[in-house]
Amino acid sequence: MALKDKLAQARKDAGMTQEELARKVFVTRQAISRWETGETTPSIDMTKLLASVLDVPVMQLLDLPQEPSCQCCGTPFSVPNMDCGHDSDGTENPAYCKWCYDDGTFAYKTMDDVIETSAPYLMEATGMSLDEAVSFMGALLPTLDHWKSGNNDRS
Repeated sequence: MALKDKLAQARKDAGMTQEELARKVFVTRQAISRWETGETTPSIDMTKLLASVLDVPVMQLLDLPQEPSCQCCGTPFSVPNMDCGHDSDGTENPAYCKWCYDDGTFAYKTMDDVIETSAPYLMEATGMSLDEAVSFMGALLPTLDHWKSGNNDRS
C-alpha cells in the first residue's frame, strides 16, 4: 500500500479530519490532502512527525519495497554486489550482507556507525539529501532484527 493510502487510513483510524491532523503537524489542510492523494509526498522528518501524532510506527507509513534486505543496514539484496555475509564456519548467512557481517563478525558496533558509512550510498542511489538519508536510516535501523535484539545500541 502506498504512503498516500496508509496516511489516509491512519488518520481515519485515529478519528481525525485532515484539518485536525494539519493543525497537529503545523501544515495546511491542503498539504494533508496533497499527501493523501499522492500529488506530493511528505519529507522523512514530516513522516516521522505524522507517525508520532497518529500513534503508528513510522515504518507503517513508509512505502518500502517488500523484498529481502540486510537486517543490519537495511539495503535490499537486489542491489548489485549485495551478497550475503558468512558465519565463522564459512556458511552463508542470508540475514546480513557481506558489508555488515563477514566471518561471523559484524562490521558496525552502533547504528550511528552504519548511518555514517551508509547514508552517502543511500543519498547517491535515491537522490535524497544527506539529512534525509540520515533521518530515513534513523527510522529504519531500529526496526531491523540486528538492532531490535537489544544487544546493540545507538551510542
